[in-house]
Amino acid sequence: MAAVGGALTIASTGYGYHRDELYFRMLRPAWGYVDQPPLTPLLARTFASIADETWAMRIPATLATVAAVYVVALITRELGGARFAQALCAWGFAFAALPLIGGHVMVTAALDLPVWPTVLLFIIRAQLRSQPRWWLAAGAVGGVSVYNKLLVAVLLAALAAGFALVGPRTVFRSRWVLGGAFLALVIGLPNLLYQGTHHWPQFAMGRALAQHNAGEVRVLVVPFLAATLGPPLVPIWIAGIVALLRRPNWREVQFLAVAFPVLVALVIMMGAQFYYPSGLLAVLFAAGCVPVEGWLARRRTALGRALVATGVAVNAAISSVLALPLIPLSALGASPVPAINQVAADSVGWPAYVAQIASAYAGLPLAERARAVIVASNYGEAGAVERYGARYRLPKVYSGQNQLYFEARPPDAATVVVFVGGQLHRARDLFASCREVTKLDNGIGVDNEEQDQPVAVCTAPLGGWAAVWPALKHLD
Repeated sequence: MAAVGGALTIASTGYGYHRDELYFRMLRPAWGYVDQPPLTPLLARTFASIADETWAMRIPATLATVAAVYVVALITRELGGARFAQALCAWGFAFAALPLIGGHVMVTAALDLPVWPTVLLFIIRAQLRSQPRWWLAAGAVGGVSVYNKLLVAVLLAALAAGFALVGPRTVFRSRWVLGGAFLALVIGLPNLLYQGTHHWPQFAMGRALAQHNAGEVRVLVVPFLAATLGPPLVPIWIAGIVALLRRPNWREVQFLAVAFPVLVALVIMMGAQFYYPSGLLAVLFAAGCVPVEGWLARRRTALGRALVATGVAVNAAISSVLALPLIPLSALGASPVPAINQVAADSVGWPAYVAQIASAYAGLPLAERARAVIVASNYGEAGAVERYGARYRLPKVYSGQNQLYFEARPPDAATVVVFVGGQLHRARDLFASCREVTKLDNGIGVDNEEQDQPVAVCTAPLGGWAAVWPALKHLD
């Protein structure tokens, strides 16, 4: 825990803000947003107010990763793992690919890292200890988790399928299980009321993500399972699945192994994001450390432990290079990292992009600058202008993406627009004229979403902003 916490803290100043972090620092505190519940934006904005730097904003993500390491190691212990199994679980998980990638930036996935394992730890305790009151603890964590993501409902659906298929089916009649579900409902009720009174925007967001991502997700979700923790750790979580299905003393938690393919199938059907099964995969990895320890103990050979330790170390080294800002910016574009790790690609170039936007704004005649605004195609571009634009005295920035569409629209007096990004093709039909003046270039050869996108000067919104602004609205 100390090692991964230290590594993430040191790495938190590398590269720059992730696009989601730039977005979150713009959002005013609210009960919810069109694209997500309130917790991650609230924490991001709060910590950014302490110090508007990446290291401050990422403190909650680091703490969540450290907590996740603790929880998965507890799962190994709960399943009977001794010292070696717990150490294998803790070190293997802490420096695996997804925990390092997710824990390095302040995004919703970072806060989710300990959530599913914690819910499952309490359910495992309820079943293996014959102490059903732990279902209340699981329900409480599930209720809190909906303030970060509603995705825990997908986990519960997969678990219900697991219980229905292999049992014990008595959980469906347990007053403790019903109590846990009721507790989750009560704790999460304010967030659910927000969703209900705002026409369930999370469902609309899910459909939008599926529309954009489904083809890729449905192809990659299964292969991505091997990369989630890292290929060297795949035999361990497979051993966990096999042991859960075969060990008589784990009969009460056999549902975990069955729930996993159900969860993968649900993610394929949803088509939103391919990392969604990672929370349950972490638990299967924790389970797999127990039979690995037993296998090594039966052979009583130092070579076996050395091979396992080497596999964990190699996986940690590769994962660290891929996940953390270890490669110098000047060499990043020539490396395979941006193609593998989208988080790295989305964390570079923002100051350079804003400087180029500022150059386009500075090229306007003084009279036009007085009635100019900036409109960004996506929230990353908008957040970058919000963060770095003050040094260039840039005007207010607006965007039609996700929650920013509802935050504000340009005033009617704004008849000149510095338009940024890929929506320019749509904007050309919404203004009297649009003249492209430059293209964004991060200067380091990283092919991210902004690279080579146009910057244009558009004038005279046709029909005024009341007509133009709805045409720029998009969810993705």
